[in-house]
Amino acid sequence: MREFSVPATATVAAEENLTDMVWANAERFGNAVSFRRRVDGTWVDVTARDFAAQVLAVAKGLIAAGLQPGERIGLMSKTRYEWTLLDFAIWQAGGVSVPIYETSSAEQVEWILSDSAAKAVIVETAAHRATVDSVVAGLPEVRNVWTIDGPNGDSAGVIDELTGLGAAITDEEAAARRKAVGADDTATIVYTSGTTGRPKGCELTHRNLLSEVRADIHAFPQLMQAGGSLLVFLPLAHILARAIALCGTYTRVTLGHTADVKNLVDDLQSFRPTFVVAVPRVFEKVYNGAKQKAHAAGKGKIFDAAEATAVAYSHAQASGGAGLGLKLKHAVFSKLVYSKLQAALGGRCIAAVSGGAPLGERLAHFFRGVGVPVLEGYGLTETSAAACVNTEAAYRVGTVGRPVAGTSVRIGEDGEILIKGEIVFRSYWNNEAATAEALEDGWFHTGDLGELDDDGFLKITGRKKEIIVTAGGKNVSPAVLEDRLRAHPLISQCMVVGDAQPFIGALITIDPEFFPAWKEQNGKPASATVADLVDDETLRQTIQAAVDEANQAVSKAEAIKKFRILPVDFTEAGGEMTPSLKLRRAVVASTYKQDIEAIYSA
Repeated sequence: MREFSVPATATVAAEENLTDMVWANAERFGNAVSFRRRVDGTWVDVTARDFAAQVLAVAKGLIAAGLQPGERIGLMSKTRYEWTLLDFAIWQAGGVSVPIYETSSAEQVEWILSDSAAKAVIVETAAHRATVDSVVAGLPEVRNVWTIDGPNGDSAGVIDELTGLGAAITDEEAAARRKAVGADDTATIVYTSGTTGRPKGCELTHRNLLSEVRADIHAFPQLMQAGGSLLVFLPLAHILARAIALCGTYTRVTLGHTADVKNLVDDLQSFRPTFVVAVPRVFEKVYNGAKQKAHAAGKGKIFDAAEATAVAYSHAQASGGAGLGLKLKHAVFSKLVYSKLQAALGGRCIAAVSGGAPLGERLAHFFRGVGVPVLEGYGLTETSAAACVNTEAAYRVGTVGRPVAGTSVRIGEDGEILIKGEIVFRSYWNNEAATAEALEDGWFHTGDLGELDDDGFLKITGRKKEIIVTAGGKNVSPAVLEDRLRAHPLISQCMVVGDAQPFIGALITIDPEFFPAWKEQNGKPASATVADLVDDETLRQTIQAAVDEANQAVSKAEAIKKFRILPVDFTEAGGEMTPSLKLRRAVVASTYKQDIEAIYSA
């Protein structure tokens, strides 16, 4: 058993809560720009003083509507300014916010509202309203359903309605509600994505989230400082985006929101953030898009050479620094290639933070070599987001960093990662059995497998429930192979299979964005679909080369022997991916049962 602890650098007092930051900013830095929000295509400033006034006005409306301290309110919306405003307003009124992914089905919405015993729900659009209306008839505890968008599709709905409703509530009454909330009161119930079974509600307190915020600020002193800026585009229903957004509010980093990732490049270039937070798939798409564009323009050899140089330059940083020759090559490619990648992120981005899934060593080295280090971390909803993270001062590619301040990490006898500290959740809502299984003497059993090195850096090696045991008794962690395969520009998703089978196989999907360029480069008809080419020899050779590369990371017994190219990609809409882009293995195994059987039929 191995353990590594990092002492706390800040404490959370019993009387503190998450709204304190809003009022501290308003009183001490009232004119500071806390947010920039999109209004008719233009970024409009919102000062700390204005934000506090809006939070207060909406909170008064919630009080007037009958919200009692500790009652739950569902919040179903894409990432936007109003999401953060409503989150703070619910806390100001003494309530508990319950995020719901805006892509959730009616069945999922019904489960979350029912299990949390929500008294009200705020949705974004008329379509969301229709989904909620279809289930609330069976949920008598839900007293109110409000919509963010007004009849004209603007944000003149719930904000204006609650502001008007709360006009008779005094400032003193609203302040008393806020001050009655302490650090150990529940702030939010966040339902896990549910890769298996029904989602469980993680009960996070104000102390949990404030501890996370202060640990993250200690980890990222250059990123989390007044004057910086962050564009939030991950779903705020995901704990990673929400925790980092709270850090930004706490440190007076200017926050922007965007929900449409199709316009992400344009938004990044107009907002010009100093850092970004994303899941690995976003960084994969940035890399794959740049590679595709270069190859399509006949500059593929230049890009490939620049990529190799960036990776080599990053490797050199961990072993004494680059030599003169490598420095010169790096300087040349900085002007030819790297500057364009930096410009795609807005031109001011000094670093990025990644979480939610493994990034992969090659991508990590590539972005560090380009000049935008991706600081990979690890955590779960149950740990209020990051439990470990690489920092500017302590960065080791291939790991998820050291524990954040105030946190201990232990590797159990079976290799399971255990976490302890004030970031660890209190319980699963209404689920004593699951809580007892997950928490033991304050240690949270993550279900993930890992290794701690002598310096306290954690490496994720797999997941206990995802370990594949072949017919020959070989234990195989699919993550190593899957991470490497997803790094290939033509591959979107993959799932390694082989439980109780004689060898390891894989289901592989094709990246729809890179596919057109691949067809053009390989003389395939532009009209050909993936389904048309699943058995095409050239496509199979390309994927085989990627499989061969991935197999170099494992033993022969763990290597992929056969694969199937699937005609369609894994998607959230199809049920194969969670909203946080994790693979639902059971769904994939069921949907593509015949494809898996075909791998082993010969």
